Amino acid sequence: MIYAKIKGTGSYLPSRVVTNADLEKIVDTNDAWIVDRTGIQQRHVISEEETTASMAHIAASRAINAAGIQPNDIDLIVVGTATPDRFFPSTAAILQHRLGITNHCPAFDIAGACSGFIYALSIADQFIRTGAVKTALVLGAECLTRLVDWTDRTTCVLFGDGAAGVILQADHQPGILGTHLHTDGQYEPLLYAPNQLRQQTANENLAEALEPPFIKMKGREVFKIAVNTLNQIVDETLAANHLSKSDIDWLIPHQANLRIIQASAKKLALPMERVVLTVQHHGNTSAASIPLALDIAVRDGRIQPGQLLLMEAFGAGFTWGSALVRY
Repeated sequence: MIYAKIKGTGSYLPSRVVTNADLEKIVDTNDAWIVDRTGIQQRHVISEEETTASMAHIAASRAINAAGIQPNDIDLIVVGTATPDRFFPSTAAILQHRLGITNHCPAFDIAGACSGFIYALSIADQFIRTGAVKTALVLGAECLTRLVDWTDRTTCVLFGDGAAGVILQADHQPGILGTHLHTDGQYEPLLYAPNQLRQQTANENLAEALEPPFIKMKGREVFKIAVNTLNQIVDETLAANHLSKSDIDWLIPHQANLRIIQASAKKLALPMERVVLTVQHHGNTSAASIPLALDIAVRDGRIQPGQLLLMEAFGAGFTWGSALVRY
């Protein structure tokens, strides 16, 4: 049987760090309020010279080096992002060129919001399992702070920027054991970012059609649905793979909110020491958050070969998904 196995990880964070104390100076909030409700202490913010693709380029190069391969060994590039450099071409196509890949491999983006990396990982897994490709580059990359209204204290404290990803290769040893993906589009109004280019519809006025392109979120509603949904996908993943909670070595969740992460850990009966936690340092980096956490835990030695990892994410759409991985 052919599996898609993680052979290398890589990540990148912008050098600029914005702390909660910094935010206190520009909006009506304070460190204690932010930490209590989200667990976030700081976030990295992209510079004017950087883009999603430039961050993805650095993260991808580090993953390629870690895997010990050459760029032209890559047969497929999938980038999960809600903040592409351009409407087209895709960030993946831009990245392919910057990496110097000349083999004409397919490269495309996935817009799964905070679930984007899990969606991209699942797609690459299918390509490898069918034998269509042997080596895939899968990334999550976001510059969400460019969609943040810095006068809105309910959202500006939450988001950060960064990029991270993995090299997957075909292997006969277990790697990605299974993925589960879901979407329920009825919840669009609870979490979205407007597109000013779309046309006015018959049911809205011009002001609504030209809504500023800032992230809009109804936090309480999102929180409740996220906790319930992630609990369900834990059960679904374990049942599909005939596993018990005690089989999981590490939980690598989407880093959006500490309380949501704690609820997922409780569902698995996992101590927080077995949860990879980066939300305090990175904030919510959307599609980049899971691979960022993975790369950090791999490089600091916490995650070891043979361990069983459960990755889970929840994002706008609503989208949600999981990946069970033997590292």
